[in-house]
Amino acid sequence: MPSLEQNKTRRTFIKTTSAVAAGAAVLSPRIAGAFAGGDDEIKIGLVGCGGKGTSDIRQALTVGGNIKLWAIGDAFENNVQRCHKALMADKNKDKVDCSDRLFNGFDAYRKVIDSGVDVVFLVTTPGFRPGHFDYAINQGKHVFMQKPCAVDGRGCKMLLETNKKAKEKNLRVGVGFQRRHDAKYIETIERLQDGAIGDIVSLRAYWDTRTPWTRPRKEGQTEMEYQMQNWYYFNWLCGDHIAEQHVHNLDICNWLMGDYPSLAQGKGGCEVRNGPDSGETFDHHQVEFVYGKKWDGPSVRMFSSCRHIPNTFTSVSEHAHGTKGYAIINSGRAYNNDGKEIFRAKGGGSSELRHKTEFIDAIRNNKEFNEGDNGAMSTMTALSGRMATYSGKLLKTDDCLNSTVDVFPYDAGDPNWQTPPPVLPDANLRYKRPIPGVTKVI
Repeated sequence: MPSLEQNKTRRTFIKTTSAVAAGAAVLSPRIAGAFAGGDDEIKIGLVGCGGKGTSDIRQALTVGGNIKLWAIGDAFENNVQRCHKALMADKNKDKVDCSDRLFNGFDAYRKVIDSGVDVVFLVTTPGFRPGHFDYAINQGKHVFMQKPCAVDGRGCKMLLETNKKAKEKNLRVGVGFQRRHDAKYIETIERLQDGAIGDIVSLRAYWDTRTPWTRPRKEGQTEMEYQMQNWYYFNWLCGDHIAEQHVHNLDICNWLMGDYPSLAQGKGGCEVRNGPDSGETFDHHQVEFVYGKKWDGPSVRMFSSCRHIPNTFTSVSEHAHGTKGYAIINSGRAYNNDGKEIFRAKGGGSSELRHKTEFIDAIRNNKEFNEGDNGAMSTMTALSGRMATYSGKLLKTDDCLNSTVDVFPYDAGDPNWQTPPPVLPDANLRYKRPIPGVTKVI
């Protein structure tokens, strides 16, 4: 990637980044992450009170030590109430101390971050992530954010610039790629990188599974409310399922390669998920990623597939092929070219819990822990795949990162429930979908 300082942005965010960082040079010990002796109380805030956010906090409250859930917030009040009720019914309810700090609305993230928390979990729909991350880091908070981390190139650039500030402030940043904290994955990747199957020549990655939930349109509901309730089907909120789900598999391939693809081309569309209740996203993507400088030069190819079509082949997996054998990475197994097993990695325990335990431990004991750059660039890998399928073009990751097409358009104030979303339905409540060969993505 070219240095970000060489890239001109379209908005004021990156222009002001250096000034903001310079003004934050003096930090308090707590902001810097020094919880002396591991005894100080850590106050956690949650932004995004859906099922994933509730699950993340449940795990965080079990890592041990003096830890409190101090504030929670979500755009929807019912999500806040449901989350609070669920957590108060858990065995760790004595660690829940947020009854006076329950916030809702589009500005709830600010209220949570400004409530006195030390750490904030960002688990809203991905389109809002870059702005929430920037606000949290500017306020000196440690951040754990779920993947994907953005929905367009501008968002990924914003993440990278904000993460520079996080490093300057000695703040810990976790990103929800929990497989990187899974013992079986760790051993498998280490063995493959040490040459267990020879030189890697190609990779395969799959997230072929079922279509997720939909929520019916309600009478009197604004278009913003409807799309926020069905965020999985709108790019400005979700980034498409290649980013929302398949990014896990793509991140594993990036981890193994120690790099990010420089090129992508692919095919995709919507075969069955094309009614008025299925938004604007595709139901399948097939992408060829290139780890190398040229399309027709020396490279490693990663063949990527994700699909939401019923009654079809299903797989959530990653595979590596080398000069001396092949590996089923997610199973932790490798074989030589004769099919004889070379190794079988051991695993056990919850990788998500281990991830959060290591994150909190890094805060308590002032250990290095920053996953922000990888979060941005693995997200960008998925987004470049989406942009390739939407356009039907061979695309450079650099160009995708610097795209002038903003999928998430909000950065000057927050939207509200009356704000028209960036995509609107026609008279039949159907949404226009991308057309390969026509749709502009850069």
